[in-house]
Amino acid sequence: MNSSITISKLKSQKLTAGFLTTAMALFLLALFLFSLTIGAVELSVSEISSILLDRLGFTNQNFTAVQSVVLMDIRLPRLIFTILIGTALGVSGAALQGIFRNPLVEPGIIGVSSGAALGAFVVILGLTSFIGEIPDSLKVWLLPPFAFLGGVLATFMTLRLGNYQGKVRVTILILAGVAISTLANAIIGLGIYYADDQQLRTFTFWTLGDLSAGTWQKIGIITIPIIASTLILTRMAKSLNAIALGESEAFHSGVNVEKVKRTIVFLSALCVGVAVSFSGIIGFVGLVIPHIIRMAFSSDHRIVIPLSALGGAALLILADLFARTVVAPSELPIGVVTAALGTPFFIYLLTVAKRKNLI
Repeated sequence: MNSSITISKLKSQKLTAGFLTTAMALFLLALFLFSLTIGAVELSVSEISSILLDRLGFTNQNFTAVQSVVLMDIRLPRLIFTILIGTALGVSGAALQGIFRNPLVEPGIIGVSSGAALGAFVVILGLTSFIGEIPDSLKVWLLPPFAFLGGVLATFMTLRLGNYQGKVRVTILILAGVAISTLANAIIGLGIYYADDQQLRTFTFWTLGDLSAGTWQKIGIITIPIIASTLILTRMAKSLNAIALGESEAFHSGVNVEKVKRTIVFLSALCVGVAVSFSGIIGFVGLVIPHIIRMAFSSDHRIVIPLSALGGAALLILADLFARTVVAPSELPIGVVTAALGTPFFIYLLTVAKRKNLI
């Protein structure tokens, strides 16, 4: 009797997770299509369809050459790039909040963002100081690998410091992440003291985030690590559910807690490192989206992780849409927009949650 009830409950949970994921995916698709139509050059859905069909070899000239270039070379790659970055930030935030069992944790807690910023600053200030001014065409491709390397090294140092007697201690890991981030920021601060105006301007704009740099070539580079990490983290949802009950309980239920911790930290660092190395630092998404999902739907990680991935992408599309239209033809920094749009909403949710004793 009990086993049949348990099986029925599991089926119900799977159906709920599937339904919510499908609904969020459809919302993201609708948002994606809507965003394709918005911009300085207007595009209708029929014109978008005609351009795509034309690229597939079906002759259909219900569009202009300008519209084709805008869609295929600017708007479409930018939106796909935005979805990938938002997915990386959302899923890594959800996984880290799960492993730390703290809804206020965000990807930067393991030092990856500060490490990436330091890596970028090395290119902007360090290399130019030693070898002279770097052409912008070369700097665009030097920044991502240095930023990624900085993020990975910072995460590695955080993991090493957070390891105690062969185990990853969550409290020590958080403190180690804070220490590494502080050290990276101190080095950056020292460099800023000696930087010239152009170097400061370049670095400042990088730290504010930029989605306009999305190209098909960059999409090809970041797609595999982000999608692969997202799929693996999604498959680890059951382990995170077990750890949410306590590490001891998870261990006795057959979960290799230490392996799960290291894997999640590594994959989250990979996701965020790849994302910020190309987009610059975009805050808030990895913090607020998983928290909203938990408050609105469920704390079950089989729901939280996939919805956070889709929700992160949706939030970043909305933020990007706002950034490129509100002061058109100029564009607001995406990092500023995510913070400005998300913070009041997050405060509202926290207020409601406290009123209902949800937190």
